Amino acid sequence: MSEVSKGQIQTTALDHLGLVAAICQDLKIAERIDSRLPSDSQRKVSPGRAVVAMLLNGLGFTNRRMYLTHQFFESKAIERLLGPDLNAKDITDYTLGHALDDIAEYGASRLFAEVAFGIAIDNNLLEDKNHLDTTSILVHGAYEVNDDPKTIEVVHGFSKDHRPDLKQIVLSLVVNGASSIPLWMDPLDGNSSDKVSFHETIKKVEDFRAQIDIKGKFKWIADAALYTKERLLKSNDYVWVTRVPENIREAKDLIEKLEEEIAWVEGEGGYKTAEYKSFYGEIEQRWLLVFSKQAYERERKTLEKKLEREEEKLKQVVWHFGNQEFHCERDARKAFEELKKKCTLHTLTGKLEVVDKHTGRGRPKKGFEKVIVGYRMDTRFERNHGEIAKLLNKKGRFILATNELDSQGYKNEQILGEYKEQQNVEGGFRFLKDPWFMLDSIFLKLPRRVEALMMVMTLCLLVYNVGQYKLRKRLKESNMTLPNQLGKEVCNPTLKWIFQIMEGIDVVYFYNESLSETTREVITNLNKLRRKIIWLFGKNATWIYELYYENEASCLGT
Repeated sequence: MSEVSKGQIQTTALDHLGLVAAICQDLKIAERIDSRLPSDSQRKVSPGRAVVAMLLNGLGFTNRRMYLTHQFFESKAIERLLGPDLNAKDITDYTLGHALDDIAEYGASRLFAEVAFGIAIDNNLLEDKNHLDTTSILVHGAYEVNDDPKTIEVVHGFSKDHRPDLKQIVLSLVVNGASSIPLWMDPLDGNSSDKVSFHETIKKVEDFRAQIDIKGKFKWIADAALYTKERLLKSNDYVWVTRVPENIREAKDLIEKLEEEIAWVEGEGGYKTAEYKSFYGEIEQRWLLVFSKQAYERERKTLEKKLEREEEKLKQVVWHFGNQEFHCERDARKAFEELKKKCTLHTLTGKLEVVDKHTGRGRPKKGFEKVIVGYRMDTRFERNHGEIAKLLNKKGRFILATNELDSQGYKNEQILGEYKEQQNVEGGFRFLKDPWFMLDSIFLKLPRRVEALMMVMTLCLLVYNVGQYKLRKRLKESNMTLPNQLGKEVCNPTLKWIFQIMEGIDVVYFYNESLSETTREVITNLNKLRRKIIWLFGKNATWIYELYYENEASCLGT
């Protein structure tokens, strides 16, 4: 707490962190972790509360890395967020490091799965759709070769962030259902391949689901890396939806099919589809050829820009080529044909011209003939409209595949809709890499602690997604709204915007110097909108912000 007026008044920030703490309490995150990790009476901060401290830091909008959590709490109302028995000095590097070690020892993926599945089941969030994807996380520092097969390798790999100069690890993430709750996270080696890791992650999740005796099966949705003849089509023991790689000959032919040869079915939002049967990999499956008008327009504009760039370069190439002299006609025509091969989207035409001149000195006498000294190709170019039309014919198209053959039970529009929800897991990666959250890179020395911190990072995403889902659900069920960034009343605000609305809420402490104790606490800047938001987040939030004594109907405007 910061000291003001000779210690008579002190102020700490509460802001939106009370909402984050309330979500953590509602989901019982600390309790779920502490029930699984070893307890130690000598430690004032349990592993569960240390994790919640890191979650508060991660969702704190402070541009402060998670490994600086102890500094983060120096100006925060920590007793309201983590409990009255704690202060900022209790959140030390040792406390946080010890908690990360406990997580690593238990198993980061295992602990996360047990916590996440428990939250999903207890809050009725678990559905049958799982979306799977991976992303790379940048790691700063020197890491020695790892001899422990249970610990990830921090190495250079294919960087999805386009930073091949930095070492990285890979995070495999599974999100589930309408709430986009992360159910599984798996830290992977920095050079891991999606074509291998996707199937390994699915097996781990399915095995875990069987262990905790969840009935039914998951439907797995992922991008084209899942579609492999050697793995996916050989196992084929769960329902899957994936994009078909276009380097498969059968898929390439279908993508290039002429428009008039396709029996399109018009859909909503600029989409149209056509269903086909495929036996690729000797497995019967449904292929869904999809055309997206939005994607077509985007790709058409990209192609037009590419053509314009190529034409600017081609003008220079043609000019220089047209001024180049060749010793014989054959060399000129051969060079012209070589140039033509490089131009697939443009047609080149060339006219052979003779280069001749007088060979004698001075002004040539009348009747003297010129001597041929070389050849040039007068070259022109224009767009190859036939090839461009073929290329445009493929734009906006892609193929989805599923092994669910029941077209009535699983309709084509449902396949497309569920695949489009793949953006939910991609949105989770954007969240983790948002500069506001500062979760996009890691500054730890031990790979095992890196794994543990990745688990905490994914818990940040869980808290955020579930909190946002519950808020939106309550708004819709109660027929209420909140203002968005433009002041328009909506029932689906982003939690990030709600957090920003709550900025500026402080706790003011009045101290009696003679008694050396607090005589009064006041929470400031609670206007009508902020009171409404707090009540929407439920009982734990109202206690943190001291609104439990106010009338709920009055705060909510009902």
